[in-house]
Amino acid sequence: MPLYKQVCGLFILLLFSTASLAEENEFIIKDIEVKGLERISSGTVFNYLPVKVNDTFTVKDGQSAIRALFKTGFFSDVSLSRSGSILIVEVRERPSVATIKIEGSEEIKEDDLKKSLKDVGLSEGRVFNRSILERIKTELKRQYFSRGRYSVEVKTTVTPLERNRVAVNIDIKEGSVARIRQINFIGNLEFDDDDLLGKMSLSEPGLFNSIFGSDKYSREKLLGDREAIRSYYQNNGFMEFRVVSTQVSIAPDKESIFITINIKEGLRYTVSDFKIAGKMVVPKEDLEKFITIKKGEKFSRKKLNEISKSITDYLGNLGYAFANVNPIPEIDREKAEVSFTIFVDPGKRVYVRKISFTGNTNTRDEVIRRELRQIEGGWFSTSKLNRSRVRLQRLGFFDDVSIETPQVPNTVDQVDIKIAVKERPTGNLLFGVGYSDVNGFLINGSITESNLFGTGKKLTLRFDNSRNTKSLRANYTDPYFTDSGILGGYRAFVTEIDAERAQTAPYVLSTAGAGMFFSVPISELRAINMGLTFEVNTLKVSEDGAQVAKDFVAENGEKNAALKASLGWSQDSLNSAIFPSSGAFQRINGEATIPGSELEYYRTSLSAGIYFPFSRNVTYRLKGELNYGDGYGGTGTLPFYRNYFAGGSNTVRGFRPRSLGPRDIATDRPLGGNKRILANMELYFPMPGTDTDNKAMRLSLFVDSGMVYGPEEQVDVNTLKYASGLAFSWFSPIGPLSFSYAFPLNSVKEDKVEKIQFTIGVPFR
Repeated sequence: MPLYKQVCGLFILLLFSTASLAEENEFIIKDIEVKGLERISSGTVFNYLPVKVNDTFTVKDGQSAIRALFKTGFFSDVSLSRSGSILIVEVRERPSVATIKIEGSEEIKEDDLKKSLKDVGLSEGRVFNRSILERIKTELKRQYFSRGRYSVEVKTTVTPLERNRVAVNIDIKEGSVARIRQINFIGNLEFDDDDLLGKMSLSEPGLFNSIFGSDKYSREKLLGDREAIRSYYQNNGFMEFRVVSTQVSIAPDKESIFITINIKEGLRYTVSDFKIAGKMVVPKEDLEKFITIKKGEKFSRKKLNEISKSITDYLGNLGYAFANVNPIPEIDREKAEVSFTIFVDPGKRVYVRKISFTGNTNTRDEVIRRELRQIEGGWFSTSKLNRSRVRLQRLGFFDDVSIETPQVPNTVDQVDIKIAVKERPTGNLLFGVGYSDVNGFLINGSITESNLFGTGKKLTLRFDNSRNTKSLRANYTDPYFTDSGILGGYRAFVTEIDAERAQTAPYVLSTAGAGMFFSVPISELRAINMGLTFEVNTLKVSEDGAQVAKDFVAENGEKNAALKASLGWSQDSLNSAIFPSSGAFQRINGEATIPGSELEYYRTSLSAGIYFPFSRNVTYRLKGELNYGDGYGGTGTLPFYRNYFAGGSNTVRGFRPRSLGPRDIATDRPLGGNKRILANMELYFPMPGTDTDNKAMRLSLFVDSGMVYGPEEQVDVNTLKYASGLAFSWFSPIGPLSFSYAFPLNSVKEDKVEKIQFTIGVPFR
């Protein structure tokens, strides 16, 4: 109903309702009766009425009463009358919403839509107002428009029900996402259209653009692309660059988008000078070392921001938590030069009064506190606080870690640190089925508690039964075995490996053992690792088994015992244990049997990797590994069952598991070798069609390489095998899942190629 008709109706209602009361003199209200109520209580009406019992009622009071009750939105009709000294209020309630049914919504979750409807006044149990239906259509269309669905249709149906209720049905035809047909630039002289398109997340039609959805229009992405273009220009000297306007045209079919971006480049400026001014709490020379832009160099907004951040962080590490660094430009447009004066206001030096924790319902406070590098009572340090966050994230106990540093009220030199964590389940009882291209189908079960009784200690009992491996393992780890932060633990295991079923040289190896291990931190990022393990190996070889196994048994017997010691060094700055996006690691490890053991041998490994974040969601990784083993003393070579293998999901994808390297002459089965080289390049990015912040799922493009060499062979990098392909990784509810499709790049006829490989329930490579 048009607004003016509603106003006229209300005026007429007020006129007639109060006219009947105006015919009589004013009276004192002795009682108030309310008629027509069904769901709403009398108390609610009394609460909104501007008159009470024993008040003197006038015509003006009647008008105010009717107006107040209509204003609540609860009633479609209100009238007043008098019976003696009793004021009678008669109302007709609006219907309530019994159900809301939404059909056809696939792009947006129904719960999210209902939340939006609630924000505009429609939810189950609320009073229904028909005038709100248009607002509902507008709100729903707005949400779909923001996702590029301009052909969306929204139809609402209201069905009356018993007891003055209604059912609201919303039928949505989402239509197709509008795709970008063309992006035009106006005003770009220094950079051509292709340069600017390369900086945008939105794109014009193309095969890969359609696959990855970058040609689907999104208002939010366009705003981000405007900022990306602005940054590109300003990082290349165009300090006064601006986007004048952006026009988005929709074709009549509402499925094609044309974008025109008008820009003004301005002048390209060079930097003529840099100065530092303000209150100096450190020598000026200490701050000048952060100025990375040289005189005569083109202006760069990115470098200027990095300078400001570096100075702010430097002062923050000294306790000046509220330091303000403000670069002020002086522009000479005739010379196209700009000079900067960086004003520094360090503020008061701040110390931490108190550190508190929320969200850790299971994890004890001391488990969190011992990971902190920022301490109570100490000077505030930005770097220590950031490192504390990383250490908490690496525990694996929390889905999210957020830190706030509010200033203590009525002080200028104190802050509190509030750490909020969101715990994830750390204990589980699992029984499952998995698959590995190395071990075949797996039947496994485990009892794991990574945060035992909230202490941070880890206990695992696990059994595995696959095509070629049977094992039972128990591990206990205490990350603070000593108060100084030394990690310690114990392990025991029983395994049986049927090498023939693993498609290698035929033999069966049974091993039982137990040991202990320690990791001693020598700095924030470095540690020395050591361990001691006693094991007994039993080797069984059939008549048609591998000759190398027969020779080994003939020389050393079927059963032997060994006491192995291990020593290693590691450095790890990765920001996550599962899907890191930045940081690096280096590891050097060696293990050897104690001299005098029945078998005397050693194995060494050197591995390193680094992650480069290209953007918030795209990461590039380089990784390499070298392995070498040999015998010593009375053992001439590395025992063959301790050989290294290559090929398969965890080494070189695209080649059959364990297939690379030396082979048994009699059986043509892989033997492995005592030397191995592995290398990997990988580009990780979000799965198209998923939330870009999804931390459990990703795609990658990769190049793998590697080879294994026997004791009599020389390492020759020209014989390395290469493969390239696409991989999918998902930390699913049932465990890690990975899938890869790889093309061997230099395979020969004798190689065992396997392009498609996947694993379920096996940790990521």
